[in-house]
Amino acid sequence: MNKRPASSQDSHEPTEETGRDDLFADERGYFAEHVAKRAPLKADQLPGADEHYLGHRERLRDKYRDHGDTSLADYEILELLLFRSIPRRDTKPLAKALLARFGSLAGVFGAPASLLQEVKGIGESVALDLKLVATVGQRILRSELREKQVLSSWSSVIDYCHAVMAYEAREQFRILFLDKRNALIADEIQGKGTVDHTPVYPREVVRRALELSATAIILVHNHPSGDPTPSRADIDMTKTIVDTAKPLGITVHDHIIIGKDGHASLKGLRLI
Repeated sequence: MNKRPASSQDSHEPTEETGRDDLFADERGYFAEHVAKRAPLKADQLPGADEHYLGHRERLRDKYRDHGDTSLADYEILELLLFRSIPRRDTKPLAKALLARFGSLAGVFGAPASLLQEVKGIGESVALDLKLVATVGQRILRSELREKQVLSSWSSVIDYCHAVMAYEAREQFRILFLDKRNALIADEIQGKGTVDHTPVYPREVVRRALELSATAIILVHNHPSGDPTPSRADIDMTKTIVDTAKPLGITVHDHIIIGKDGHASLKGLRLI
C-alpha cells in the first residue's frame, strides 16, 4: 500500500519531538518579548534610590533620644510620628505641608480625618494614625479629671476641653456631670449642630443630670470660628438652664466657650 504524499498542510504539523522543541521555543520567545517590553525602572525605583532619608531618620531619632522634645521643631516631631506610618518615604515635606495647612500641631491632630486626607500624600491609614495619637492625648487629659475635684483642677478642665473641641468644624455642646464632691461622674456630648448653632434643651440637660445623680454640672461648647466670645443666645440659654436646675438642687458651676484662640467663662465674665 502506497503512503499518501504529505500535503502542504501536513508538512507543517510537528512530530512529537519537533513539537516539544517548538513549544519551548515559543515559551522562550513569549517571555523574552514581554521582558523586553517592560518599562525601564525610574531612578526612584532603583535599589537604594530612596535610602537617602534613612540616615536623616536615624539622626532625628538620635536627636530626640539624646536631647528630648525641646530640641525638635514641630515639623520634626510630626516627622517622627510619620516614620511609623510611612516607612519608605521622606516625610519632612509632608510634615511641613500638614503644618502649613492646619497651622500648628494642635490643628493637625484636631483636624477631621477627611480634611487630613486632602493633603497630598495623606491616605486613610495615615489620617487614622494621626487621629489615634490625638485620641490618646485626649484620653490622658480626661483621666487627669477622674476622681479629682474638678474645681481645684480648673486648668486641667480647660486643657481637656480645648483638646477635644477647639478644632471641631461644627458646634458641639458638652456637659461635665459632677457628684457632691465635684468629682467627674460623666463627660457627655449632648448635641452637635452647624458652624454657628447647636440646639440645646434645658429640660433634657437637667433630666440627664438627675439620671446620673449629679449635683453639679459644667456646660461647655465650642465656637468653630475660633472666637470664644459668648453670644446673646449663649447667655440666655445658660440662664434658662440655671433657672431650671436650681430648684432641683443642681448647680451650674460655669459655661465655658472654647475657641481656637482661647476660651471664655460666663462665670468669669459675671454673666451667670
